[in-house]
Amino acid sequence: MTRLRIALAQINPKVGDLDGNVAKICAAYDEAEAAGCDIVAFPELAITGYPPEDLVMKPGFVADNLAALATVAARTGRCAAVVGYVAADRDLYNAAAVCANGEVVGTYRKRLLPNYAVFDEARYFTPGDVSDPYELYVIGGVKVGISICEDVWSPTGPLAEQAAGGAELNININGSPFHAGKAATRERMLATRAADASCALAYVNQVCGQDELVFDGGSLVFDAEGTLVARAATFVEELLITDIVIEPVYRKRLLDPRGRRTEEQMRLITISEQSVNAYGPLPARISPLPDDDAELYEALVLGTRDYVRKNGFTDVVIGLSGGIDSTIVACVAVDALGAEHVHGVSMPSRYSSDHSKSDAADLALQLGIDYRTVAIEPAFNAYLEMTAEAFADKAPDLTEENLQSRIRGTTLMALSNKFGWMVLTTGNKSEMAVGYFTIYGDSVGGYAVIKDVLKTRVYDLCRYVNRRAGRQIINESVITKPPSAELRPDQRDDQSLPPYEVLDPILRLYVEEDRTYAEIVEMGHDEVIVRRITRLVDINEYKRRQCPPGVRVSVKAFGKDRRLPITNGYRG
Repeated sequence: MTRLRIALAQINPKVGDLDGNVAKICAAYDEAEAAGCDIVAFPELAITGYPPEDLVMKPGFVADNLAALATVAARTGRCAAVVGYVAADRDLYNAAAVCANGEVVGTYRKRLLPNYAVFDEARYFTPGDVSDPYELYVIGGVKVGISICEDVWSPTGPLAEQAAGGAELNININGSPFHAGKAATRERMLATRAADASCALAYVNQVCGQDELVFDGGSLVFDAEGTLVARAATFVEELLITDIVIEPVYRKRLLDPRGRRTEEQMRLITISEQSVNAYGPLPARISPLPDDDAELYEALVLGTRDYVRKNGFTDVVIGLSGGIDSTIVACVAVDALGAEHVHGVSMPSRYSSDHSKSDAADLALQLGIDYRTVAIEPAFNAYLEMTAEAFADKAPDLTEENLQSRIRGTTLMALSNKFGWMVLTTGNKSEMAVGYFTIYGDSVGGYAVIKDVLKTRVYDLCRYVNRRAGRQIINESVITKPPSAELRPDQRDDQSLPPYEVLDPILRLYVEEDRTYAEIVEMGHDEVIVRRITRLVDINEYKRRQCPPGVRVSVKAFGKDRRLPITNGYRG
């Protein structure tokens, strides 16, 4: 048996920041080599950041990416490095370079290109040619195969073929975006792939926010039996270093009925005949997975932090209404950026209740953020006077309600312009779905933190904040009072919508699972309510398109996942 020391560099790259990404890669490489590692793996397209989207259409960007790879390769010594980059021939390829002793010694081109959900890889890349021989790298005496993300999801993909050709360890590099519950599913799948192929498997994932996407890290190592050997923490940068024992598996493979690759179909490239690891074996390190509430909350924090900072902002401003949505957004912002970088603004009108104003002030005090009041009543009065003649024969209605929301939006944008703060919007997925928000009002801002979080989950997150802190950061009244926009006397959300406990399950089925109206009714939901809600979702696509991006945390979010036409006559 052979003991190989491997490192998985779970880094946070920035799309397009080639110099910054190279610096991260080189720093992690130096740390891995100093720790006696035989091989260190970096995420998918680590040189460019993932996903680079239409940047790869620029020939200059592709050339600069190749120069950046050359810089990384020149830095390498005995420890081999697997680095994701864009390869260019007649076409472009999502590729991994194997670097050692100052040069690129081999390249693997991704063979299975995802083109579903948030993925558009067929738009940019050509798949690696399945007729090309696989390259196996002898590293520390172990035959190592390379694969990229989607390649490992198929049970008949490259991992199985490489293992049948003699691979004892597969390095799988990833840009695998987060959604709630994915970590457990992914882990089960990888364990199955390793066991089926009788091949140890090391899976490295990036950890970052990129526009709407969040990548959760959680890098993993499995032995040839599919047993978990190591797991990195989620939502934090980390260099996971572990020792893996490679045992003979020929007896199991002799029983495998699948055909084996011939020597002509495999190419061996020797980097090092044996491990020079002079250190004692490392203890196994398996970081725990967070529970559902913690996982969701940390995804929101990471997505918000990276979007704000990577776009050059330091501070954010939030309209604090004393409601549950602005409350959780403020909590996320503080954990993402620090209390000193978060500014809360109360913008009361004639309809704002005393408890809402006091709840907002109490939250600001508990969080330690800057807090100010800008009353909108003078502006609202001015608008009413200005439009009095034009609206003379019309009774007050939604128009006056929306005016208040738009005044608040304008106020927040004025503060943004004056102080350079990014506005964080506070609308949740339930409201976004049915259009229960004011376009050019409460939808105005730079980033929508809870855009993909259903209202019922917002309540769960608020309880989690208090539970995690071991004290009451969020007043119980915020969690228990009936939700209201407070744009007219005694207004409540349930006067316009079904209770969220009724609404959210329907939205999950219609938006996230693409069920039809008829299917949802068949499942036992009220026919009248389902018809009304599905119609509201359909007719408000135009409003959602004009909203800022936000953190994707579900299997299907409004944005890159769900691309329905605005002009659409189908009502299913």
